[in-house]
Amino acid sequence: MIKKLVLVFIATIAIHGYGQQGTTSPYSFYGIGSLKFKGTVENRSMGGLSIYNDSIHVNLRNPASYAGDNLAIWGKESRPVKFAIGGSYTSTDLESNKSRDKASSTTFDYLAVSIPLGKFGFGFGLLPYTSVGYKLESFLETSSDDIENKFEGEGGLNKAFLGFGYQLAKGLSVGIDFQYNFGNTQNSIINFQYSGGQPIQYKSKEANRSDLSGLNLNFGLSYKGMVSEKLELVSGLSYTPESNLTSKNERSISVITLTSDGREGVRNTIDSDLAALGLEQTELVLPSKFSFGAGIGEPMKWFVGAETTFLNTSQFSNVLFSNNTDTTYEDAYSFSLGGFFIPQYNSFRSYLKRVVYRAGFRTEDSGLKINGESIKEFGISFGVGIPVGDARLLSNANLGFEIGQRGTKNSNLIQENFISLQLSLSLNDRWFQKRKYD
Repeated sequence: MIKKLVLVFIATIAIHGYGQQGTTSPYSFYGIGSLKFKGTVENRSMGGLSIYNDSIHVNLRNPASYAGDNLAIWGKESRPVKFAIGGSYTSTDLESNKSRDKASSTTFDYLAVSIPLGKFGFGFGLLPYTSVGYKLESFLETSSDDIENKFEGEGGLNKAFLGFGYQLAKGLSVGIDFQYNFGNTQNSIINFQYSGGQPIQYKSKEANRSDLSGLNLNFGLSYKGMVSEKLELVSGLSYTPESNLTSKNERSISVITLTSDGREGVRNTIDSDLAALGLEQTELVLPSKFSFGAGIGEPMKWFVGAETTFLNTSQFSNVLFSNNTDTTYEDAYSFSLGGFFIPQYNSFRSYLKRVVYRAGFRTEDSGLKINGESIKEFGISFGVGIPVGDARLLSNANLGFEIGQRGTKNSNLIQENFISLQLSLSLNDRWFQKRKYD
């Protein structure tokens, strides 16, 4: 037990130590950033499919997964205590009609623990929910002097959660997550002119910071039942009601100089009086979300399922930056199709037969609309679950791989072609055992 906890914390420190900003997408410029958390590595390897629950993996998108049937190999006495940690590396090619560039990021994705208590179960953890990370430039040619803008941003929203699940009947569970949202977003705009082909000495810089906090709930329902001697029906749904985020805002305007290597020299700074404008503290709406799906398979052998998610992003607003008339929000939608295959989960002769092979496909409308273009995304994913440690505890390491595309080159926008590599550890332990002898 102690060794596993040490391993989890070492992995956490290693991922943080190597981590960069959570995204390099220029579309994280909008709102409170790009959606970072899209499920565990197991989910993402199946196209984002999150309806499948079992006793040896943590499902962080449906709190009903904290409850469930006890393991048959343990005499149906208990379920394991589950530890999960994940991180990812993403390489992105950015392409517009005029230029191309490359970027990469390595990030921590989640840390969670799930503990069974009879028909009850609970879980807690931490995950980055959205991420901001971009560096952009725009150049405007005029009849007299040319104007250049440089945009830069970082930060994001994190979630700390505590969830509970209860098994109402065999195969039927319900759950609820209590989530605390916190984090900050920071962005800056440097504006300067060219005169005679050379930049003028002094530039103006606007710097903004928003500290975010708020609470929300997530409800879940999960059902698993045999429909024939071999086939099992699996279904699930989750619902997150609309909630508010409190944003405490700061803004400053500076006169700066820039050296040839990009270092800034501040000449003068004025803090904006946001209180006089009614913008020192604002409210942001976190839109409601509803997802449901179903699938069929043979227990411990294979599974295929589909899931849809609706996000009411048309209700999102940010008063602090409401003057961007080229950007609107519409309701978001995503669809996932995926599954897994296990050649022989209890094979003693072949290690490869105990490996879980996963694959899936997803497509989504992000809800962001720029210059009349809806920003869409799709991905094709593959993955494996590799058994590690004591075979009786069913711990595993999960490796996922996804290739996909986000955005478009139409209307002078940017298209992202990305490759993502994900790694997680799903470690199980047995805490509660009935005594066999007095």
